[in-house]
Amino acid sequence: MTVLVAYNASPQGESALRAATAEAERRRQDLSVLVLTPQESPDLPSDLAHLLDGVPPSVTVKQVVYRTESEEVAESIIDAAERVAASLVVIGARKRSTVGTFLVGSTTQQVLLDSPAPVLVVKAGYA
Repeated sequence: MTVLVAYNASPQGESALRAATAEAERRRQDLSVLVLTPQESPDLPSDLAHLLDGVPPSVTVKQVVYRTESEEVAESIIDAAERVAASLVVIGARKRSTVGTFLVGSTTQQVLLDSPAPVLVVKAGYA
C-alpha cells in the first residue's frame, strides 16, 4: 500500500508532504508524490528535491509523477490514487475567509467525495 500526497510549491503543499511522510512512516508504507504543477522539464523541482531530502530512510519514495496541463487537479489526484492503490490521500488546503470557512474548495470537495481512499486535508503550518 502507498500514501499519496498531492504536492505543489506552497505552504500547504509542504505541510501536506510532511503529513504524508509522517503517515507513511507510521503505517510502514511507501510514499508517492503527485506534483500538481505541470512541469516542462523531467527534472525534480528544486523545492521538492529539498523536501524529499528530509524524508526519513524508513520511508521509500516510490514515485514522483506530474499532472499534465490538460488534466483537472481533482481528477488527477483521484486517478493517481487509483493507479497506486493508495491507502491514504493527503492534500493541502489554504485558509479561507470567514464566509469560506463554511465551504471547502471545489477541488478539495471533489477529492473528498470521489477518492477511492480516505483523504487527509492538511492546513499550512503542519509541523
